[in-house]
Amino acid sequence: MDLGFLGPLFEREGPWASVYFDTTTASEDAAARRELTARSAVDRLKEQGADEKTCRAVSDRLTSLPVGRAPGYAVFATHGEVVLDTELTVPPPEGGHPPVSWQALPRLGPLVELADSDPSCLVAYIDRKGAEFELRGSVGSHSAGRVTGAEWPVHRTPSGDWSERHFQTAVENTWEQNAAEIADELRNRWEKCGARLVVLAGDSRERHAVHDRLPPDLRERTFQAEHGVRADSGPEGPASNTASGRKLLDEEVAQARAAFARRSAAAVLERFQAGRSPGEEGRVHAAEGVPALVEAAREHRIAVLLVRPEGPDLHREVWVGDHPDQVAARRTEPQYLGETEPSSARADDALLRSAATTGAEVLRVRPSDVPEGVPEELPDGGLGALLRWAHGGGPEGGGTGGGQHATR
Repeated sequence: MDLGFLGPLFEREGPWASVYFDTTTASEDAAARRELTARSAVDRLKEQGADEKTCRAVSDRLTSLPVGRAPGYAVFATHGEVVLDTELTVPPPEGGHPPVSWQALPRLGPLVELADSDPSCLVAYIDRKGAEFELRGSVGSHSAGRVTGAEWPVHRTPSGDWSERHFQTAVENTWEQNAAEIADELRNRWEKCGARLVVLAGDSRERHAVHDRLPPDLRERTFQAEHGVRADSGPEGPASNTASGRKLLDEEVAQARAAFARRSAAAVLERFQAGRSPGEEGRVHAAEGVPALVEAAREHRIAVLLVRPEGPDLHREVWVGDHPDQVAARRTEPQYLGETEPSSARADDALLRSAATTGAEVLRVRPSDVPEGVPEELPDGGLGALLRWAHGGGPEGGGTGGGQHATR
């Protein structure tokens, strides 16, 4: 899961109002019920100490969220302003009240379970003349540009005389040239947009021609869809020829992203299990346990943060300042906090803030993703990390990422 879209939350100081709001209701009294639920959420914010201006901003946003477009939304506000709202792919837990909090940090933990956690995907809609690109990820989809190749000649003719055969060769050369240009532009856009995989849509010949010209590392991350074609969509971005074709393509893209996520999760968990044990000179490549993870977060050593939602360490108390580097396992560590009055926070929220601001990935660990030979209870306590570089070992942990766990 890429948390880059959360950037605006860390450009502002808190405290923060965080509300996870269900928008699936489609009954006749949906508007009235949503208003009551919104009022309940705002009342709970007030009980937790939220200021009137922020409560009013949250109320206005909750009552104006679209119904039916997404199962729910996460809304984050501070100092009288809603800074971010983002769609959820799963509605918040039922129980009469949406998850609501007023605290020093945005309440990010539920996003791991409720938001789109599958990797972002660059979709290329290809035809003989060029391609249009669309980026799909955790915050929806948007146009990612286009490339236009040579427009003539691109159509064959049925004649068989010498001049026409010469023309057919010119057509073939144009197709090959355009495929090469599309492949080059696709590679450039993939490198810039941060997508984890690519989906090619369009006629079979054009798809395969582009696929064969991709570099090997990108080809391994590329899936060819059977549905969806490029259409004349103007400046608004790509479109399919029919609504049913678009729906089928959406399903293929979702399946490709989910399959890639499962493979990636299995690989990360295998690396995590291996990285817990000391290697050369007693150094480890993985961390678990809140003290070790907090130290790794301060030093920007977390490459992938692993979160098992039911783990007990997620709600462990840590202490934070206004900046992501200001985090400590104990309040009596002022040298790390840089604050005379640090605030209490949940471990998962503090570590997710660090992951979002340092470009680390976040992996939700689900039992279905655990490969054979890897214990389902990893990471121990529910929080762990693959490190950007190996860190010093030792039986006491000492920020090594292992502690007693690394020697198991």
